[in-house]
Amino acid sequence: MTAVPEAATIPTRVQDVLNRIPTDLLIGGKLVPASDGDTLDVLDPATGQALATVASGTVDDALACVTVAHRAAAGWAATAPRRRSEILHRTYELMVQQADDLALLISAENGKALPDARGEVLYSAEFFRWYAEEAVRIRGEIQTAPAGNNKIMVLRQPVGVAVLVTPWNFPAAMAARKIAPALAAGCTTILKPAGETPLTALAIAALMDEAGLPDGVVNVLPSRRSGDVVAAMLADPRVRKLSFTGSTEVGRVLLNLANEHIVNSSMELGGNAPFVVFDDADLDAAIEGAMVAKMRNGGEACTAANRFFVQDGIAQEFARRLSEAMSGLTVGPGYVDGTTLGPLVNAKTRDKVADLVSSAVESGAKVETGGVAPDGAGFFYPATVLTNVAPDAAILQTEIFGPVAPIVTFRTEDEAIDLANDTEYGLVSYVYTADLARGLRVSEAIEAGMVGLNRGLVSDPAAPFGGVKESGLGREGGVDGLLAFTESKYIAVAW
Repeated sequence: MTAVPEAATIPTRVQDVLNRIPTDLLIGGKLVPASDGDTLDVLDPATGQALATVASGTVDDALACVTVAHRAAAGWAATAPRRRSEILHRTYELMVQQADDLALLISAENGKALPDARGEVLYSAEFFRWYAEEAVRIRGEIQTAPAGNNKIMVLRQPVGVAVLVTPWNFPAAMAARKIAPALAAGCTTILKPAGETPLTALAIAALMDEAGLPDGVVNVLPSRRSGDVVAAMLADPRVRKLSFTGSTEVGRVLLNLANEHIVNSSMELGGNAPFVVFDDADLDAAIEGAMVAKMRNGGEACTAANRFFVQDGIAQEFARRLSEAMSGLTVGPGYVDGTTLGPLVNAKTRDKVADLVSSAVESGAKVETGGVAPDGAGFFYPATVLTNVAPDAAILQTEIFGPVAPIVTFRTEDEAIDLANDTEYGLVSYVYTADLARGLRVSEAIEAGMVGLNRGLVSDPAAPFGGVKESGLGREGGVDGLLAFTESKYIAVAW
């Protein structure tokens, strides 16, 4: 594993981008400081130093967001679908035009390598293009009642003011995946970005303003007091929708709050994705897919391959090749050219990963590559492959959220399915085999909302994204993601 030089200071090109990003709350189209003057520092994960200081919203600020979103709701819902579509499409165009700057911004506050960050920007932009196209295609239904005495007419109407809570690992993609369908459906929104990565959210909102979005339709509320501000918004009867992406633990808390006030909720929660490789798999394709499924965003993804189950006939060769690929990554600050593995987002995440690896090794796992956090500044952890991992090891029972691939061997198809399903999560799974019948059979048997069959990447703006079991409720992306921001109104009519 090679390393690029550490960043002693923020590169000029990154600083130039940072200087153009708003750092206040966006409420009703105006940039304002927090009502009590509070701020939060946004850190560079490569150095641990502050990149910027951003306003940290209060409960009063949160309720102000709800007020302006509620005031704007009727006008936005009545806006012609074609006009909503044009604004979304213009946002797509602006994001593509400014992809390089947005990628630098994401790398700076999140830590991911520039190729990953640029990929995220283009993926995020696609949500605005997809929902620009869907905004004009929200269909209702009409049919004759079975009794023949009236017609059944169903309209799709915007659910109302929506609170959108996003994580730090994909600061652009998670915002776009919620904002775009909400706006296409005719909802107004309050975006509460993660405290680690608020700058990307503010940058996207600025682009939407440039695209012609009316004031109050998208409001952005960075805050260090996430629990308090979200709870206050959910308790406000004007809020009718919660869309949350984050940990299962926080999701449980928010579901309880939403339940008290009967708030329509969508939850994209944690994952513990199995990556199953059968003896007949194309090994080159499996390694390529493993690197995508495991190392996208340095492993800090709910879709990341977390548990590698490899049939015993190829397990040794798979481990050798994966270790070779992982050890070939270049570690360094994400915004430095040549970096292919940036730092983890913060010290807490880095320490959790290190503790999981240490625990696995103490229980008999063997380190094939990596396994030791480097000294020095920043929150770096090397790409790591572990073999001889016990099926009941702690590292297999939780989201690693880091660049670590623990490998477990299996013998039979039934054993592989049992291992894959031995988790409370069910977001995504990956299966590699040359036997299409077996691939489809195993894909159907695995308890997951999504399966990558001979593919290491499943995310697509046109596809329904979401999980089963404790990985969430509802779907984002595709037509499902749009309907999640609507309510069905039935009108009984006779003519």
